[in-house]
This record gives sequence, C-alpha cells and structure tokens, in this order.
Amino acid sequence: MTASSLQDQATAIQTRARELGFERVGFAPASPPARADTFRRWLSEGKAGTMTYLNRSADRRSDPQLVLPGARTIISVAQSYFSGRLPADIRNDPSRGLIASYAWGHDYHDVLLKKLEALADFISSLPSSFILHPSSFQKAYTDTGPLLEREFGERAGIGFIGKNTLLIAPKMGSTFFLGEIITTLELPPSPLAAMPSCGSCTRCLDICPTHAFPTAFVLDSTLCISYLTIELKGVIPRALRSKMGNHIFGCDDCQDCCPWNQRFSTETREAAYRATLERQAPHLAGLARLSEAEFKEKFVHSPVLRPGYAGFLRNVAVALGNWATPEALDALEPLLIHPSPLVRLHAAWAAAQIPGQAARLRLQTMSETEQDPAVHEEIGADRLG
Repeated sequence: MTASSLQDQATAIQTRARELGFERVGFAPASPPARADTFRRWLSEGKAGTMTYLNRSADRRSDPQLVLPGARTIISVAQSYFSGRLPADIRNDPSRGLIASYAWGHDYHDVLLKKLEALADFISSLPSSFILHPSSFQKAYTDTGPLLEREFGERAGIGFIGKNTLLIAPKMGSTFFLGEIITTLELPPSPLAAMPSCGSCTRCLDICPTHAFPTAFVLDSTLCISYLTIELKGVIPRALRSKMGNHIFGCDDCQDCCPWNQRFSTETREAAYRATLERQAPHLAGLARLSEAEFKEKFVHSPVLRPGYAGFLRNVAVALGNWATPEALDALEPLLIHPSPLVRLHAAWAAAQIPGQAARLRLQTMSETEQDPAVHEEIGADRLG
C-alpha cells in the first residue's frame, strides 16, 4: 500500500467526518498512551472515588491492543455542543437549578454514536484490500470505551490538555464532545502542529467552588461537583454541600472562566444539543414536586437521567438549602416526606440552612416520625449545628 493511497483514505475519512457534523478529525497510532502510568497513580490515590469501572478497565485503557487486537489507528473526532451562555441574572438566580451545558439537549451518547457508526460504515466501504482484519475491523466509542480519549485526541492534533484536565482545541475551546473509532486500518498520523498552552493562567483552578484541583492537570473527582451530582450515588459529604451552590447536574465553572472558551467557543450546528430555558436552568420548586414518571418525561433523551430520580432530587434538595429562604423551605416540603431516605437526608440538611423558627419546627416534627437511622442522625446533626 503506497503512502499516497493511505493519505487518500485519510482524506476521504476526514471529508466524510465533516459531512457528518464533526468540526475536528484526526488520526493517531494505536500505541499505549504515554499517560498510562499517571492514570494508574491517579486511581491508586483514590481520586476516581466510586467510579470503580475505571479500575476494572485500567489494563485496557493502558493498551489499545487489549481493546481491539491488531488495532493500528485511533480516529478522534470532535463536535461542538456550545449553544450560548446563560444570562448572568439566570445563572445567579438561586431559585433555579443549573444544569451543565453539555446536558441541555439530547444525550450526546445517542447523537454521537449514530454519527460514529455512520463514519464506521463509510470506513467499511473502503476498498477491501486496505482492511487488515475484516472480522474485527473497528470499534466506535463516545466516552464509554476503555480509552484515554483526551490523550488520543491530543495525539491526533485535536487540541492540548489544559490545567483543568480538559482537551482544549485552538479556535474552538473545550465545549465539544469527543468520539473515537479504533480500527485495524493503518492511516497516516495527523501532522502535529505546535500547540499553545494555558500559559500562566490559573482561572480554572482558582474558581472551582470545591477546590477539586489539588494541582494543575490533576482533578480530584471526589471533590468535583460533576462527580458529586452525577456519579456519586450516595450521600454528598456535608462539608461540600454548601459549596455546590445551585448546581444540580454537573458544573461548567472551570470552562466558563477559560479564556479559550470565552474567545473561541464554536456555536454548535447540531440542533439536538439545543434546549429551552427550562431544560437549562429550571426552577427548583417545580423540580422538587416531580414524580418519578414526571422526572423521566421532563428529561427524556437527556443525560440528566443518569443520577436517577432519587439522586437528582438529592441534588435539588442541596440547591434549595443553598437558596436558604422561606420560599425554599416551602419547596422542600415534598422532599422532607419523600419515600427515599437519600432524598429526606439531604432535605433535612437543606431545611437546617434556612434561618427562622419555621425551619427549626419542621425539623423537630420530622425527628419525631423519622425511622431511617441515617436520616435521623442527619436531623440531629442539623438541629445541633
């Protein structure tokens, strides 16, 4: 196979990727990632929290050949999800819950996977003489596969890894989704141009409400609001609740402050990533009244379903506590009597954050009937604290 033939294949794949709506596409060798040891050390330090699936897949994430034997190339693609920023008066309104902008529209797993599968089908239609292993030709992933995708995106020339650990693309920022196709087709690596960097900027590190970055380029997931509101299935540590503000699903703080995003975020062309205000920053009082069926209907096809009904209401309860007004106490009522102990526990904490006799009396009444030991203990701690 000649170099020109390989380049023709690469060019055809790039063209088709852009037709499918990807703003960036690049190729990298399917060799072990240079940051594999750093990733393993991060795991050993407990910074993945309860995301044990990362430990189980550590070997495969350290060697693409364990994901697809005979793999030659990893194709990385990027698609913008940026659809504007919330006005300051909406973002700073404590009666509204903030949802990370990547989750405003349809679940990107569904949207991206269809596009990746279409690109994979196109690759499969290339002349069979270029396919090395037809029986295991390729695998497509969004962020669900055992790959250190940001490193391969960096290798493919998509961008550079910033101090907030996100991949930042020059003239695009970091508000994009990554997808990969790992393939046995050998393609010429994308030429790596000199990349810029974060320089001396530390805005993302400084702005994090929970101080989730112990140092540049390292994220402690157990402190990250995205982890706390999405991945963590149990009780949010008491010390972190007051720092979460009105975030109820994810957090954009370390991206919103980034100069690369402020200057270069690229408006998405994908209609599925757009949404109305009530999917971007819904009123907390309305969310607190949702039944499970209503929750599923309101956020149909949305990543917001990921923490589950009780996990989502747990987040809403914390946000109501941080609102800390009589209106917030009224909104908490259905959560204080919710069937889920997880929801009641966080609602009790929230009620304790609200000044005034009404909140204290409500906790007193709750303590007289609560049967769950963990919730009862929370009420006692709240009343004393």
